[in-house]
Amino acid sequence: MDVLYSRGRATVAEILEQIPAPPSYSAVRAMLRILEEKGHIRHEQDGARYVFLPTMTRDKAKRSALRHLLQTFFDGSAEQAVATLLDVSSSKLSDADLDRLADLIEKARAGGKR
Repeated sequence: MDVLYSRGRATVAEILEQIPAPPSYSAVRAMLRILEEKGHIRHEQDGARYVFLPTMTRDKAKRSALRHLLQTFFDGSAEQAVATLLDVSSSKLSDADLDRLADLIEKARAGGKR
């Protein structure tokens, strides 16, 4: 999906060129078939080649993936997910990062009081 989002459209061969230590052609083709069945991508025929394109914006895909991650690993709890992220990232977060997160929390808190 990263290749499709960065290029906008790509063939299997073009996707393989962009992946470090790529899997086999048939493995990429199988993954693309699954993504197409799930509605994440579509294809157009260009002669004998299939050209694949994403069907949703990167932002929409990101939100969908995050919802799935929350449900799968955190029982739908954003609090648990954020706590885990802070635990894993605590040594990498600067004071400015923490200030921005605190601002986001305050905005969320203020938005909930409407």
